[in-house]
Amino acid sequence: MTPDKERFYKEVYAVVAAIPRGRVLTYGVIARLVGYPQHARMVGRAMSCVPSALKLPCHRVVNSEGRTAPAWPDQRRLLEAEGVPFRPCGRVDLTAALWESVQILTSL
Repeated sequence: MTPDKERFYKEVYAVVAAIPRGRVLTYGVIARLVGYPQHARMVGRAMSCVPSALKLPCHRVVNSEGRTAPAWPDQRRLLEAEGVPFRPCGRVDLTAALWESVQILTSL
């Protein structure tokens, strides 16, 4: 089932807004949190068109391997400034930085 795009984006943005400084979530985790576990790519599309007025911490969203967005070279700098650890291979250390997002399920 395909979600209503406007509602889906709104829910994705609510999750992203809740990610604390120094933590990250993946597209797939966000998709699961909003009730559409097979829609990680749709989360990516939502992230690519976030209205700037929302001032979301979009840099805190990475892929399932901890890779940052290839077209956004400042993402790593922003994450490092928050203390997010990176592995020697250049990926976010998800074991150390992945937000225990279960706590936000009740606030959505």
